Amino acid sequence: MKLAIMLGDGFEPIEAMCPTDVLRRGGVDVTLVSVMPTKHVIAAQGITVVVDAVVADTDLMEFDAICLPGGMGGVANLSKCDKLTAALPKFMDDGGRMVAAICAGPTILSSLGLLHGRKATCYPGCETDFPEGVYCGQDVCKDGNLITASGPAYALEFGVELLRALAGDAVASQVMEDMLIKG
Repeated sequence: MKLAIMLGDGFEPIEAMCPTDVLRRGGVDVTLVSVMPTKHVIAAQGITVVVDAVVADTDLMEFDAICLPGGMGGVANLSKCDKLTAALPKFMDDGGRMVAAICAGPTILSSLGLLHGRKATCYPGCETDFPEGVYCGQDVCKDGNLITASGPAYALEFGVELLRALAGDAVASQVMEDMLIKG
């Protein structure tokens, strides 16, 4: 399975790095993709991350899943990426692909009109533009091929849920055991 974690300047580092760690431990091929013009992306806390690829040189349709970390600046930059916003509806409509978003990340999906008839969660207060009945308020929410989480405190649980969806229960359980995660 191949997953693209999309990063723009101002992203929340724990919401990108924690799932990356969990997923790579589980054997998922994770690619950190910058929507900025370079492979150097600056997180909300001033942490510089060198990513694997830039979106301009990447075919997003080669991935099985896309992940959208939060961080208001990062989300603003992701929202401006035409290549990403064009791919997201295709991923949401394809039951064989996954979309994952955490914190403010789900607001991108909402702004594209992709949450109608779904259940999703996000950072408290970011749900104001969700369609009626979408916001579930859970820490982590899975609805079909969509996984959302409410914020940084749930980055580990979010990563495990995404691993479970992409690699199965046995792999997720083994990674949880290896990482001393109580389940």
